[in-house]
Amino acid sequence: MATPKVILFYALTPLADPEAVRLWQHTLAGGLGLRGRVIVSPQGINATLGGDVVELKQYVRGLRSYGPFRDADVKWSEGRADAEGRSADFPRLTVKVRDELVTFGVPGEVQVDESGVVGGGTHLTPAELHELVEREDVVFFDGRNAVESAIGRFRGAVRPDVSTTREFVDLLDSGAYDHLKDQPVVTYCTGGIRCEVLTPLMRNRGFREVYQLAGGIARYGEERGDDGLWEGSMYVFDGRRSVEFSDDAIVVGECDRCGGPTKDVIDCSNLACLAQLVRCAECVRVTADCGNPHAG
Repeated sequence: MATPKVILFYALTPLADPEAVRLWQHTLAGGLGLRGRVIVSPQGINATLGGDVVELKQYVRGLRSYGPFRDADVKWSEGRADAEGRSADFPRLTVKVRDELVTFGVPGEVQVDESGVVGGGTHLTPAELHELVEREDVVFFDGRNAVESAIGRFRGAVRPDVSTTREFVDLLDSGAYDHLKDQPVVTYCTGGIRCEVLTPLMRNRGFREVYQLAGGIARYGEERGDDGLWEGSMYVFDGRRSVEFSDDAIVVGECDRCGGPTKDVIDCSNLACLAQLVRCAECVRVTADCGNPHAG
């Protein structure tokens, strides 16, 4: 019987021929019947894939057979199955080449070498994070968008009101967070890659003590569950939309219509709109529209 799983990983390393890597990845993942999203750029690779555990393990072996990707930190989570028991988390496989692995809109500012991002933040394991929090007055800084942080975040975190990753640079340049420049700032995101890019951007703009949670929320949740500093659900980029780390997870999200508790994220029903909404099931029964006449 099939056992659907989802893997999440990235590897930051210079790639001289991203198109060749794209073709190899499409052949490798497609040949194993995997679905999901793979992004390749001159800065490396970033992927989320779903499929049966056996095929995913074969994929990971193939991935790590390529020297630059041999140390990729692959995070595993439970997937969903359809009526036939097959993976149902992604509709198809897409493998694309882009200028940036994470679209902050500054491809020339972030430099990558064989060791990863140049000038990024100090990596902290979950244990090291807790040690730092016990020693210092730490500021948690969410590196995700507002919908993602609405349903789960680190307690007391700064949550930028952004819809896209591109908006972070404008916010940093606006001076909105200049008051944090002399404080220890710990950035976090789903699997870690957005913080790999965000931290050098912050350091380039005068933030003196910048950290990032190694492996992101996903790794923290694996190790600590809901017995640490995390609250709520983790937004994910597949059909599940959100996952919890234990049965003790609390609901921190609030419905955008009634204000009631919810962890549900839906797409706006307006086909011309790309907005996602945090909305409870009862209010979705009334409308799944964002109500913005200019949306899309």
